[in-house]
Amino acid sequence: MNAADNQILLATDERGRFTGEYIPRELAHRGDGRRHLAIAVLLHNARGELLLQRRRHHLFDDLWDLTGATHPLHREDAADESFEQAAARCLAVEYDIRGVTLETFGAFNYFARHGEQCENEHCALLIGTYDGPVRVNPQVGYGFRWMAKHDFARDIDRHPERYTAWARESARLLRRAGWLAV
Repeated sequence: MNAADNQILLATDERGRFTGEYIPRELAHRGDGRRHLAIAVLLHNARGELLLQRRRHHLFDDLWDLTGATHPLHREDAADESFEQAAARCLAVEYDIRGVTLETFGAFNYFARHGEQCENEHCALLIGTYDGPVRVNPQVGYGFRWMAKHDFARDIDRHPERYTAWARESARLLRRAGWLAV
């Protein structure tokens, strides 16, 4: 059993507001799923390159993704995780990166089906700058690469099938805000 199988997620409405309901991860991703909170993290360096991960994922395996992705979790012994706490956990688990200042850039809803499972999420995008060493955890990623912003924008437009659904939606959000251009 994977540790992620025991995660308890926060159900939301269409605007990303917590409904007060907690749902097991397994139920949140089965059938049409249940809308729940998620985050995507995007790190960029001083050269304007984006850190991308070739993700190991139970549904969307071996696709390119942003730097990281996870869910804010319900915690029995403390307050539920904030976006920032979930992002810090994500970077620590996926790369052993700590102490990066992240800013919430925006959010979006998306739905992506894969067989009998799905992603049905209100996803917040958090962005930060990082110029340190990178080593992806092999349990969550097959590899990583730094890619120039304009190359990423061009590649995700030309080959969307190479990217996770939330990476594609994040790119749309970044483009609408003028942060990402071809």
